[in-house]
Amino acid sequence: MSAPLLDSAPAWLAFCPRCAAPLVTRRVVDRPRRACPACGYVHFTDPKVGVGVLVVEDGRVLLVRRAVGPERGKWSLPAGFLDQGEDPAATAAREALEETGLTVAIEGLLDVFYNPPGRGGASIFILYRARRVAGEPTAGDDADEARFFPLDALPDLAFASTRAAIARLREESSADLAD
Repeated sequence: MSAPLLDSAPAWLAFCPRCAAPLVTRRVVDRPRRACPACGYVHFTDPKVGVGVLVVEDGRVLLVRRAVGPERGKWSLPAGFLDQGEDPAATAAREALEETGLTVAIEGLLDVFYNPPGRGGASIFILYRARRVAGEPTAGDDADEARFFPLDALPDLAFASTRAAIARLREESSADLAD
């Protein structure tokens, strides 16, 4: 299934960041892009990348209620945007601390998810398994509540990636019970 084509030639980008000449829209590689006729610069839109943690204790999953948009008031996995030059696993642990007050140990990569466009979140979401090392759930940063929920009593979830991760966790839990 192919992703919908996003704006690869944003009109708000009017001038070349290298030489300040006015940009034009022309086809580059496979789609229209903003390009500089003076120096040859081509603007490639990059996806926003988010990273987060899945912390499960005693069959309960750690979630945070979003205090800001997108998806304000809904619950998600503790997560945030990855900045250029940051290590994704370290960023995931930092975001967990900022949003939940928990120090976590990253145990491994769980999956990489695609969030469809239109909601303002990360289009690529990297999720790590983590375990609590210290602390008690306390909301912080852009969350107004943080707590553990049983898998059979979850609140309204934000983001396709959170819903997909929870579905996968439920499948794993069901498989573990069947064994």
